[in-house]
Amino acid sequence: MNKTKEIWIAGFALFSLFFGAGNLILPPTLGFKSGADWWIVVLGFIITAIAIPILAIFAHAKLQGTLYDFGKKVSPVFSTIFCFLIYIIAVAIPSPRTAAVTHEMAVQPFFDVAPIFTSIFYFVLVFLFAINRTRIISLIGKFLTPIIVIILLVIILIAFFTAPGSVNPSSFKNPFIDGILEGYQTFDAIAGVVVGAVIIISLDYSSHTTFDAKRSLIRKAGLISGTGLLLIYGGLILSGSLFSSTFSENATRTEVLAGLSIQTLGNLGTTFLSVLVALACFTTAVGVVTGASDYIKGICNDSKKAYIITAAIASIIGIVVGSYEVDFIITLAVPALMFLYPITIVLILLNVVPNQYASKLVFRGVVLVTFIFSIPDFLGFIIPRENLVGIKSIIPLANSSLGWVLPALLVFVGLNFKKVSELFVHIKREL
Repeated sequence: MNKTKEIWIAGFALFSLFFGAGNLILPPTLGFKSGADWWIVVLGFIITAIAIPILAIFAHAKLQGTLYDFGKKVSPVFSTIFCFLIYIIAVAIPSPRTAAVTHEMAVQPFFDVAPIFTSIFYFVLVFLFAINRTRIISLIGKFLTPIIVIILLVIILIAFFTAPGSVNPSSFKNPFIDGILEGYQTFDAIAGVVVGAVIIISLDYSSHTTFDAKRSLIRKAGLISGTGLLLIYGGLILSGSLFSSTFSENATRTEVLAGLSIQTLGNLGTTFLSVLVALACFTTAVGVVTGASDYIKGICNDSKKAYIITAAIASIIGIVVGSYEVDFIITLAVPALMFLYPITIVLILLNVVPNQYASKLVFRGVVLVTFIFSIPDFLGFIIPRENLVGIKSIIPLANSSLGWVLPALLVFVGLNFKKVSELFVHIKREL
């Protein structure tokens, strides 16, 4: 296969991996709330919704292993617990959220049906598709993504040329930080570590036999994928900003996306988009349930019974959580993300840096400190925040829910102090 063609195929495959239909409800609302500061929000959103996930793919290219390999330098027990928590959260939050998005965008506007009935029907189908391993889902997914992308690009272009003149002022105190934290809700960093290995293994490396050649392909494919995500996410944030004055102050995420679609495509186009988003959400849910079931099956001696039981439990959880409103599910996800996302981010970064800077001691130190300093961020969304004012006031960035960042960086530099000093001396000599 032609190398250029292979790179583009890999790039589109990665884009499809990260481009979840459920994520579409996040950028327009960010733009709606940020108003004229939309570009600052984009900068923050890029970090956690694009850069970190792409780095997860780079880490997989380096490791050539599985999710377990991301944390094995900390300890086998830690890595097993980490994998288990990743799959629990995937089953409990992003999978049910797809059902809620489907109800609010594709069912509620047309039918007077309670969310619980949509959720039951949705996850019964998810369970049936998961246990039957049909190829229909993968085939649908291949066609859905390009069509949805084309429709979204049309929405963005129309929004750019037909937007009303007025833009609301930003309701964010710190648009950059809010962009970073909203990027958590895409779950793309978690997606990167879960299915990145599958994507990399499935790539055709027939003409890329060396490590450097493989790494080069992944980097170029990652650039293509990241550029695509930036165009879609950035364009939707800009569109939400341009039409911010047309929405009520308390508009929900699905209302903003649907309203933006109606104002640019009209009712027929919005109906078409809603159906496509519902189908894309369904393929995502089947993928999550299947992936979690495969993991449990693997640790239960390849037991088919364990696979079916896991798929059933995941579907029942999906029915219960998916019957709530999208905004409630997103709020419900915040404590879990504040706990797991920082650890996921540092594991990705530690697996990307050169091995001489990522010894077992560095892994253990950085992960432990990240865990400790993310506890106030996690607790801040469970207990009254005034109870944490004292401790948050002494931790840099803690009031922005990023209290783990500087301590983790300092520990990384401290444990690599000698190597970092030698590197600076070498750079100074070269200059």
